[in-house]
Amino acid sequence: MKSRAILLCVLMILAMSAITAYYYPLLPERMPVHWNFAGQVDGYGPRWHVWVIGPVMMGGFLLLGLVLPWLSPKKFELEASGATYGYMISVPVAVMACVELFALSNALGYKLDMSRAPMLLVFAVLILLGNPMGKVRRNFFMGIRTPWTLASERVWNATHRLAGKLMVASGLLGMLALWLGAPHWALLVLTIAWAPLVAGYSLLLYKRLPQ
Repeated sequence: MKSRAILLCVLMILAMSAITAYYYPLLPERMPVHWNFAGQVDGYGPRWHVWVIGPVMMGGFLLLGLVLPWLSPKKFELEASGATYGYMISVPVAVMACVELFALSNALGYKLDMSRAPMLLVFAVLILLGNPMGKVRRNFFMGIRTPWTLASERVWNATHRLAGKLMVASGLLGMLALWLGAPHWALLVLTIAWAPLVAGYSLLLYKRLPQ
């Protein structure tokens, strides 16, 4: 990972640690930790869970980002993706910070619409991850890892260019659908419909390669 990405992740972890420590005494002993698709609480847990949801999980993603390059085999190095790799690790770190903020807000009485807020975050992630997807180089840990993309660098690159466009489009359409009050099944379709299209494209492209 580039030093800038590591620094950004560390700063986010420190910021969420400070926020968690500040609000922790104000939290109830048992607080909501899970919501169903209707936005209703269907799971409670002890307040120390906020440390796991936030700083611990964020630190786990950063640690994973530091370890994976060492595990990558030759010709499939994550370092080949350059700064994109650090960016890809920073996104889930930021996502866990948002998840903890959702939990803290609800526990402190600032009621968010939990039937919509998590979906908004999902669509934002699709846009954030889709935008640089075409810059991800062939590896075993990150990206669209079908048998056909891993077998051919040409298929990998073409598939990821398409995946990036579809992910961004899905994210934008999802936000529009969310704003229009679309039903949950439609939102769910928009979050995952791009994946089978991309997998099928990688297969077709591989079969068209000269044998």
